[in-house]
Amino acid sequence: MACLGVFVGYFPVTTVSVSLPVIQRALDASTADLSWVSDAFVLPVAALILTAGVFGDVHGRKKVFQAGLGFCVLGSAVALSAQSVAQVWAGQALLGMGAAALLPMTLALISHAVPDPRERGKYIGLWTTSMMGSLTVGPLVAGVIVEHAAWRWIYLLPIPLSLVTMVIAAFVLTESRSPVQRALDWPGQLTAASAIVALVYGFIEGGAGSFGDVQVIVALAVAVCSGVAFVLLERRSPSPMLDLTLFRSAAFTGSALVVMISFLALIGFFFLLSLYLGMVQQLSTLDAGLRLLVITVPPMVLGAVVGRLTRFLSPRALITGGLVITAVALFTLTNIGTDTSFGSLAWRLALVGLGLGLAFPCMTATAVSSVPHHQAGMAAAGNNAFRQVGGALGPAILGALLTGRAVGTLPDHLAAAGLPASTSSRVLDAVDAGGLGAVAGLPLGRATGPALRALSQSFLDGLQLCLLVSAVVVLFGAAVAAWLLRPTSGSRSAAPVTAGGTRPVETGRRPDTAAAAGPK
Repeated sequence: MACLGVFVGYFPVTTVSVSLPVIQRALDASTADLSWVSDAFVLPVAALILTAGVFGDVHGRKKVFQAGLGFCVLGSAVALSAQSVAQVWAGQALLGMGAAALLPMTLALISHAVPDPRERGKYIGLWTTSMMGSLTVGPLVAGVIVEHAAWRWIYLLPIPLSLVTMVIAAFVLTESRSPVQRALDWPGQLTAASAIVALVYGFIEGGAGSFGDVQVIVALAVAVCSGVAFVLLERRSPSPMLDLTLFRSAAFTGSALVVMISFLALIGFFFLLSLYLGMVQQLSTLDAGLRLLVITVPPMVLGAVVGRLTRFLSPRALITGGLVITAVALFTLTNIGTDTSFGSLAWRLALVGLGLGLAFPCMTATAVSSVPHHQAGMAAAGNNAFRQVGGALGPAILGALLTGRAVGTLPDHLAAAGLPASTSSRVLDAVDAGGLGAVAGLPLGRATGPALRALSQSFLDGLQLCLLVSAVVVLFGAAVAAWLLRPTSGSRSAAPVTAGGTRPVETGRRPDTAAAAGPK
């Protein structure tokens, strides 16, 4: 049920990502509007995931699991009937609320059923495989639907999928709660949500306009103040939403930072790649989805294999090595052009998938196994929260970089194409008013072809900058993993490995700590 739940929760991510060019044309959306399509889903996940974890601990994980599926049904129904981009945002937000409830519950179910942190790693590997399976199936489903029907029908499948899962869960799942008394932390929830939403809003609107705009400055100031308030409140709360003592574990801190950095690059990369395949290479949604398989299939396959690799390699080595491979792959992608062949693109995308496949299964297992058992649920929720914050910031930051660079170089490309000043002015005015996608709808006559080629070249300038930044960010994540996930001075050099194939992360605690804190 945990694997099925995470499959439902992550299904909208790539299903919608690969359909962004079609949504842009159908609803006349700007690049900033498209950023909000992605972030309308990710923001509720990032803002509510910790609270959902507390709700499950207090009121019952089965109830929250079922509620999450209900929100998925409601969000899909709203987006399925969308007539405007704002209605798509509303549907995506409801889907994000459903995912926020499902993700911590799925890991909490695993932690409840498998108290042994060594054995638990095997099941978290299967959980990761299911998550990547959802990301793999999504583009194919979206591609087939968009080829034969309106884009809105991409939201149909989650409805029966969620309803069937609800029925199965009603009979299969037993209710469970945290063995430790907890209470809802509303001040922490409000300050955390304010910080995350204001931060992402500031980056998206700053990229669409200017970071000197008053509303952008106010948003970023609110994000900083709310973040500071959250830390102060959580330190004094008798029942904190996120116990800050978890960060005393270098393994938990390292895995949280690494997963945030990785998802910032990954979700941002999916966002950029879907626009490149649709706007620059003019591929259909199905063809774009098939190309995304090259990225998502390797992590899905490796999810079941990485556990065995830990017999020979530590989680630190796998995470660091995987991120280095991903960074190298992103560096090689910085020279792609409008006519780059699938063969030339495929091996680089496969390298991205290989690196993520080595790193991802170990990240969550490291976070959960680095704390006492009674804090495993909170650690899982915290790790997921950092994952979603990175996922929300990815399209926002990289979308802002893409737009800024593309708009800055577009005049030079229009001039190089030999377009008259009056035509160039019309193109630039359209971009200022409606974003890069607005150029496709301009009636330019014979100048349409040169104008679109100039637009593609400016888009590639922005894309290459974003890929370079993504590679540097992932390389920084690898350095963080190598530093913070190193064994402590008092740890053993080779921890025993169970039949599940996972080696526990050494954090300097006594070996019996997790066992002593087992379920009551």
